[in-house]
Amino acid sequence: MFKKITKFILNQMDPFKELNPVESIAHHEHYRPLCLLKKKRKSKRIFHPDPYYQQTGFTLDDVLLPGEDGKHIESIHPDSSQFTLSNVSADKVDGDLSISVDPATVGLQGAAFFYKGFSIKPQKKSVSLGSLEALSREREIDMDHSFIQQLQRTDIELYVVTEILEASEEAVYKESTKAGGGFKAKCYATVFAKGTRENTQSIVIPMGCTLAFRTIQIHIKDGAWNLGYFKLENHGKPTQQAGSSVELRVDVTEVEYSCRIFSELSPDLLPIILNTIKAVMRDKNLLQELSQKMEEVPEKNDGYELKTESPDLQGLFSTLQHSPRDRVLLLAEGITYVLDALHELMEDQLLLLLESLERKIVSQQLKLVENLLTPHLKYRMWPFHVDAELLSFPHVEEQRLTIALVELSGVQLQEDGSAVPRDQPFEAVAALFVALYALNLLSGSK
Repeated sequence: MFKKITKFILNQMDPFKELNPVESIAHHEHYRPLCLLKKKRKSKRIFHPDPYYQQTGFTLDDVLLPGEDGKHIESIHPDSSQFTLSNVSADKVDGDLSISVDPATVGLQGAAFFYKGFSIKPQKKSVSLGSLEALSREREIDMDHSFIQQLQRTDIELYVVTEILEASEEAVYKESTKAGGGFKAKCYATVFAKGTRENTQSIVIPMGCTLAFRTIQIHIKDGAWNLGYFKLENHGKPTQQAGSSVELRVDVTEVEYSCRIFSELSPDLLPIILNTIKAVMRDKNLLQELSQKMEEVPEKNDGYELKTESPDLQGLFSTLQHSPRDRVLLLAEGITYVLDALHELMEDQLLLLLESLERKIVSQQLKLVENLLTPHLKYRMWPFHVDAELLSFPHVEEQRLTIALVELSGVQLQEDGSAVPRDQPFEAVAALFVALYALNLLSGSK
């Protein structure tokens, strides 16, 4: 829910995408000015165009040698301007839905009413680059610091937070669902309610909570450090016309390339990975553990050992432990890519995907979602149509399950193929496409 809020704020205030949203309210204090971050991966994702940053627990001041006056850095100043953003929306739906998902069976009859809304006042705080330049001439990096010593043995990039967007006062975000009949109160697959039920979810954003941040890279050599002002990531690459079908094909090619290892696996290894993926789809904590372990594999150049207390991960870890290094790196890359996409989906969608696997409709859902990834969805946000045949399933429950799955990514579908995008859903639909693509490969669907 917090990630939904921060992305909305940036969509309204940062059209050039110079800031990065904070995705977890539990860790917002690690994204304050002068905090040090490490970039988790160099490549971006079709479903997550922002860089991936990870907290280090240190600030720039922590790793610098003491200055002559012994004082800490005091160059933070608040921007004088504040902004007020409000978002209120309400929807009413009617219909008839019935989905069977272990351990719950869910039905929808009658009508339902959805409401969400909040008002927040963001404020900027920043550190001037000029003051950082002056600081780099006055104080060197403490090369004996344990964090710096370990960093030097890796190829991890280090960044410092130079600007943040924070909540200048407490704000409350609320989502409310009121339904009659046998309608789900929160999701299509996990709640069964008889009679009238109202479900309200809310989150309190405290004053001073970091909502978004900007960084600049730090280069360190022999105690000296400087700022990386220019990025050469696109140097020499041709620029595609915005919104072109060629660009969208490049996006799909990214998915094919990142998941290429799965099409090369032996029939005995495919079920091991598929069962592991299915297990983490049911348990967010397990998903987090697997993500962390897979991300650590490339960083351990002098050997690796995969340990876990979870029986659901043991089979995969045992297989990787006895595989050649180059094979393990490819598998870790592919699994990490899929886990990142799953992390972008709602828990309700993960359960619907598991049901789709049982019903063996993932292949058709994949074709439908790929059909949704058009320039209409990425740039123009206009209603459009998809091939209605892709919404034709052997059973009506499968059609409605699929419509529910897509709607949770922000696109309303009708049986005639008309599609209405809401809340800039391209990234959410792209994450769903990646999940379906991987599950289709791993399950051997045609």
